[in-house]
Amino acid sequence: MEDKNSFNEDSDEEVDNISHAESSLMLKVCRTSLIESKMNLEVQQEDPRSAVSSVKSFEELNLEPRILRGIYATGFKRPSKIQGTALPFLLGEPPQNLIAQSQSGTGKTVAFVVAMLARINTKLNYPQVLCMLPTYELAIQTAEVIAQIARLRLDIKLILAVSGEFVDLGENLTDHIIVGTPGKILDWGLKYRIIDLKKIRIFILDEADVMISEGHRDISIRIHKELSSKCQMLFFSATYDKEIMSFAQFIISKANVIRLPREQESLSNVRQYYVRCRSIEEKLQAVQNVFKSSAGQAIIFCHTRKTAVWLAEKMHANGYPVAMLTGDLMVGQRLKVLDYFRSGLRKMLITTNVLARGIDVEDVTVVINFDLPIDGKGNADCDTYLHRIGRTGRFGKNGIALNIIDSEKAMNVCRTVEDHYKKPIKELKFNNFDEITKSES
Repeated sequence: MEDKNSFNEDSDEEVDNISHAESSLMLKVCRTSLIESKMNLEVQQEDPRSAVSSVKSFEELNLEPRILRGIYATGFKRPSKIQGTALPFLLGEPPQNLIAQSQSGTGKTVAFVVAMLARINTKLNYPQVLCMLPTYELAIQTAEVIAQIARLRLDIKLILAVSGEFVDLGENLTDHIIVGTPGKILDWGLKYRIIDLKKIRIFILDEADVMISEGHRDISIRIHKELSSKCQMLFFSATYDKEIMSFAQFIISKANVIRLPREQESLSNVRQYYVRCRSIEEKLQAVQNVFKSSAGQAIIFCHTRKTAVWLAEKMHANGYPVAMLTGDLMVGQRLKVLDYFRSGLRKMLITTNVLARGIDVEDVTVVINFDLPIDGKGNADCDTYLHRIGRTGRFGKNGIALNIIDSEKAMNVCRTVEDHYKKPIKELKFNNFDEITKSES
């Protein structure tokens, strides 16, 4: 199976890894509906003697009527699983700290927005809520959700602490909610002292996995040290590996934890397979076999831009129209390619880890790992694998993940992933892709 011309050994500078924050932004911009998660949530309560029960309706939360109407105006009729589980913790008295995990698109943002709006005292004209996100674009997205739900609460004031926003450094802020990025919040809170961090009642760190992996750990710690011990601390993230969970529990004392059990992190309605190939040409043929066999759309993940370009050119030359999306495109260009794919004008999308984190296209039934995901040391990248295969099996539908194996090293990566998630990855014979059609039904 070892191929001397294998594209898996491309130099590091060609590996197409855009920032997690950019991927998360694309996720939020492209999503058109809420994902109804069928997974269980594991709840670890700090004080099990004061058990908190989930709710099935927003009315059970005794919310201020204008906030309730704001929720309904956004299209929510009942709480999603993460909302129904997290909101009793977020709104309870005394305020409780929370570390929460749920799949992307399940309504985490709305959950903490409802909590922040419910806790604001509009008679106090100073910042009471601080929400920190890794990028300008993500801060804008969150601010828009706040504006939607608070549309009838004209007495609540919000300010963005992002690049391009300027304030009078001689006066303290009177806005109730601050949504911003680490650098600007650090300036306003510690350098210029226009925010009294001791008066913050709720501190929200959204996209926690991104914040830590993108290098904002030190700023998060510095800001946390300035907050009152009574401040309610909330961490939200789609994933929590061991490092991120350790950091979250270091920052947040006595936190309740809501997360997916490890055995449920891999989508149960995604069937996983591998196919052995002896050369790059056989890998190409495997992709073409999927194109012929599958009725739905497919996303093919490559390790590098070089591989993606090669594969797209070969597919076009052989009469298979495909779309391609790599990290050398600007965010706006990527969104245009995605719109083209989502509209069904192209059956296959060839990409890199640009799309590993959370873009939802309802008709994607197959994910192909043309190259299995590995980290900088060449070891199996199980988190990226999970994000990749999560592009299929969305919205309660069935899906399949096909891993193309061209070497013993790739086979070892596949076995490592299988062992990590305790989910079988079955062999698919090269000339028999009928299983793909069965899995789509």
